[in-house]
Amino acid sequence: MIVRRPAVAGSFYPEETGELRRAIRSSYTNPLGPGLLPPSREERRGVLACVCPHAGYVYSGPVAAHSYLWLSSLRRPELVVIVGPNHYGVGSGISTFREGDWATPLGNLPVDAQAARKIVELTGLVDYDPESHRREHSIEVQLPFLQDVYHEFKILPISLAFQDIETARELGRGLSTLLKGRDAILIASSDLTHYEPAPAAREKDMALLDTVRRLDTASFYSILEERRITACGYGAIATVMEASRLLGSKAGGLHKYASSGDTTGDNDAVVGYPSVSFG
Repeated sequence: MIVRRPAVAGSFYPEETGELRRAIRSSYTNPLGPGLLPPSREERRGVLACVCPHAGYVYSGPVAAHSYLWLSSLRRPELVVIVGPNHYGVGSGISTFREGDWATPLGNLPVDAQAARKIVELTGLVDYDPESHRREHSIEVQLPFLQDVYHEFKILPISLAFQDIETARELGRGLSTLLKGRDAILIASSDLTHYEPAPAAREKDMALLDTVRRLDTASFYSILEERRITACGYGAIATVMEASRLLGSKAGGLHKYASSGDTTGDNDAVVGYPSVSFG
C-alpha cells in the first residue's frame, strides 16, 4: 500500500504532535482568527464547500481557522475532497491517488479508492499519479486542521497543473455528481495575490473575491486575467465554485481576508489569504 509521507512537516507546520495541536488551536484564538474553537454549535448536513489558504500556519493559519470553524458544523463527513494547485508542475495535469494513506504527524488518513475511481470515470480528465502529490503542500497543509476537528475520515486529493476554465467546469461537474446526496467537505486550497504591496494586493483580491461570492466563473477568469492576479490555486477555486453552484449554492460568504503583512508587519510584498464558504 502506498503511504504518502509529509513533505512540509517541520516547515509549513510543526512536525511534533503536541506542538502541532497547539499551533492549530492558537490559529483559532489569534487576533486574526475567529476567536472560537471548533466544533461550531450548528449541525449541518450535505456538502460544505470553502476556499482556504495554504501557506505556513504562522502566516495563513488564522485565516484558515475561519474556514475550519465553519466546516466543523458538518455532523461528520463521509468524504473530504481537497482540490489544490500543483506548484511544481510535476506529473499529470490533473491527478489523484488510486488508493493508500496520507500520513501527517496526527496519524494516517485513507484515500477513498471508490471515490477516486468514480471521479476518474465521471470526468475522463483525472489520472492516478502519486508523483504529482509527493512534494506538493497545498493539500497536505489542510489535513492536520481537519484531523483536529474530525480525527478520522476518508480523503480524495486532487492536484491541478491544468487550471483553465474548461477544466474547472468539467471537474466541477464531476465533483457535483460524485458528492450529490452525501455529507461531504469540498475544499479549494489557494492563496491569492503574491508579492505585491498590501493595498494593491487587497484591491485586486477583493475584486476577485466579489466574483467568487457571486459564483460567477466567467467573470472570475476575466478579472484574474485583466488584473493579472497571481492566485496560485485559481483553478481549484473555480472548480469548487462550479461544483457548489451545481449542488445548489446561490452565493459565497467571505469569512476573512488578510495578508502575510498582517502577521509579519512587512506590507511591501505580501501574499493574500482568503476564507470563503459556499452553503
